[in-house]
Amino acid sequence: MLFLLAIVLTSAAMLGAERLPLFDLSEQQRSILYDIRLPRILLGACVGASLAVAGAGLQSLLRNPLAEPYLLGVSNGAALGTMVAFVFFQSLEITRPLLAFAGAGLATIAVYRMAKSRAGMNVERLVLSGVIVTTFLSSIIVMLTTLLDAAKLRSFTFWLLGDLSQATVNGVYISLGAVIVGTIVLMSQARALNLMMVGERDAFDFGVEVGRVRMLVFGAASLVVGAAVAASGSVGYVGLIVPHLVRLTVGSDNRLVVPFSAIVGAIFVVFADTIARTAIAPRELPVGAVTALIGAPLFIYLLRRN
Repeated sequence: MLFLLAIVLTSAAMLGAERLPLFDLSEQQRSILYDIRLPRILLGACVGASLAVAGAGLQSLLRNPLAEPYLLGVSNGAALGTMVAFVFFQSLEITRPLLAFAGAGLATIAVYRMAKSRAGMNVERLVLSGVIVTTFLSSIIVMLTTLLDAAKLRSFTFWLLGDLSQATVNGVYISLGAVIVGTIVLMSQARALNLMMVGERDAFDFGVEVGRVRMLVFGAASLVVGAAVAASGSVGYVGLIVPHLVRLTVGSDNRLVVPFSAIVGAIFVVFADTIARTAIAPRELPVGAVTALIGAPLFIYLLRRN
């Protein structure tokens, strides 16, 4: 899997509006590779890994195959936090990931509280709660966009659909740090998540501190999604389909699902972004639109396979 990731990263570096040779690069080609293309590819890998591990953790914790950051409103919470920072704190770059993390965390808690009842949690209630929170947050984002001028509105709209073209070295550092911390936290809870997939009551009988595990997984998912959305906007379907593909390959043990989801998620987003910036070059497509075009049919196929 790591070998496949290396091939995808190398191919993405060579392909684009300007095709680069593998060796003997000119000065201009070096500048394109190191200053523009490499930060974008690395950010795409971090975003894909972040969304995939968040989806894997939430699906196991909530025992729901439809749980993923985009559907549950977590991505929209992070997008709203980023929007607030974009409108009111433009001069403070660090406020974007911080407010995105706060927005993702609040959206996660809101959906969980709405979906949880005395009778437990079911698929319909969770999905409905996610749709309500997503719609509510989207309406606030739309209202805030009225405060932007025409140029910023176009830029923000493209970003909201998923955009890696504004990748910076600082953005890569923040996303990389978040995904490393988040993945380590989720992997440390992998055994507990395996037991909680059977049921919270059974996990409690086996000595799992359910409340602590829930808080850690929600916190890790909010951290990685917040950092990813602040850097790239909302990229859908990654957190939904990647964990399912991984489980079909390696089984349901979260000690394998979490790290493999990180690698496959990175491959998926880098591959989608390569299509986004080459399909109609020199113009670009939003990477979120490409992941949806790939992810929706793939998810239908997985549904038909049950």
